[in-house]
Amino acid sequence: MSIIDRPANSGSGAKEHRSGRRAWLGLAVLTLPVFLVSMDFSVLYLAIPTLSAELAPSAAEQLWIVDIYGFLIAGLLITMGNLGDRFGRRRLLLIGATLFGVASVLAAFAPDASALIAARAIMGIGGATLLPSSLSLIGNMFPDVVTRAKAIGVWTAAFAGGSALGPVIGGVLLHHFWWGSVFLINVPVLLVLLVLAPRLVPEYRSGITDPFDVLGIALSMLGILPLVYAIKHGAAEGLDTTTLTFAAIGIVGMWLFIRHERRTPFPLLELKLFGNARFSAAIGSALTGMMTLGALSYLTGIYLQSVLGRDVMTAALLGLPMAIAVAAFSMSASRIAAYVSVRWAFVLGMVFAAAGNAGMIFLGVDQGVGVYLVSSAIAGIGYGMIFSLVSDVAVSSVPVERSGAAVGISETSFELGTAFGLAILGSVATMVFRKNTEGSGAQETLSETLHHAQDLDPAAQSTLADTARDAFVDGLHVTATVNVALLAAMAVIVAVLLRTRTSVKQPAQ
Repeated sequence: MSIIDRPANSGSGAKEHRSGRRAWLGLAVLTLPVFLVSMDFSVLYLAIPTLSAELAPSAAEQLWIVDIYGFLIAGLLITMGNLGDRFGRRRLLLIGATLFGVASVLAAFAPDASALIAARAIMGIGGATLLPSSLSLIGNMFPDVVTRAKAIGVWTAAFAGGSALGPVIGGVLLHHFWWGSVFLINVPVLLVLLVLAPRLVPEYRSGITDPFDVLGIALSMLGILPLVYAIKHGAAEGLDTTTLTFAAIGIVGMWLFIRHERRTPFPLLELKLFGNARFSAAIGSALTGMMTLGALSYLTGIYLQSVLGRDVMTAALLGLPMAIAVAAFSMSASRIAAYVSVRWAFVLGMVFAAAGNAGMIFLGVDQGVGVYLVSSAIAGIGYGMIFSLVSDVAVSSVPVERSGAAVGISETSFELGTAFGLAILGSVATMVFRKNTEGSGAQETLSETLHHAQDLDPAAQSTLADTARDAFVDGLHVTATVNVALLAAMAVIVAVLLRTRTSVKQPAQ
């Protein structure tokens, strides 16, 4: 996928027209699906207790509800970018928006956990069309380098804003409506997109005819999904035959995928780009940042409601400081980098993110709101800086002719990082919970246990609830500790790999 390709139809005044008012109105329309796709990663964080009470998912189903969406987006992003290049990016955008909207309705009225997982999977397929299509369209709508940089900055801010505000929006909706409203809210926004995009966004296609790497798509799924299932099943059931079997399938699948990508002339994933140290540092930062942020947001959403007993609206409001910090520092990261260099801005972001996660180790069963507010805001500063710098470094560190591939990998790393964070780090918390509640009569999750405890006599109910809350907080502490270790390790790696000072243009005032 290339950021700048030739338009399907172009005239002598096309450049002037695209950079004018119509182009900026088109950009406003294109930010709508970007905001929704990123918001739907995090909108469920505060909805999990409500969903658990209504649909009674198992521990594994609970995690699949949250992250099947991210895994399918990550697995299909580059593929959908190639489809848009061939058949028209606006066309693919509109098809994907329609699919996303229909799946949102199915998710809103899902009768059980399995149906919700299936609907979230379809949403992931639709979402995978929206990100590459919108970013590529922006590249064509704004041919001027400076103007295009501003437009991509708006696109990035929409993505970061959706992820940060997802829990807040979800909390407000859950306070007033039923859990399905967090999905149904997508529909009117997508209707606006479907009406306005054909009028404000021109169609583009690159005309390339390179064959699809269909085998690469299949092998990537064969590697990723069985590994994730093995992790989830192992967290819930232990190291049994099923865990080992799926782990083996996943490892073999990943080996075959890497081997195929190295040999095929038209790879799904250009592995050669990872030979560039600066590119690898940026992608590693995106993966580590999204892994730790996804796990942190997921677990603290449950903590605020099921441990501290705050209602969903209060939990949403408590998430505002972090959302504001992420948005503010994603916009100012380039200024910070201009003063201290990209290398040290990255390291500083990792340090702030690690410090915020470290603060979560001091959350208690009976108190912790103040600690959460301060720690999440500090973490938000770091995450905002990291995510803002990733795309710039990833793209600027490779030759111009490979910038499209770099963008695709950068987007994929964000989505895959979130999904892996929930799968791996979420499973760490689940394992600690299982171990600490063994023999107590607790269910697979905290929400299930608290629901089950309501059927017991008051004394037994209090004992079981206290045990489950203690175990969950222990799992949160262990996960936060792992997050700190991952972020600290990545800070060292970035400091080593980004040795050459990188200049960042001061943004226009």
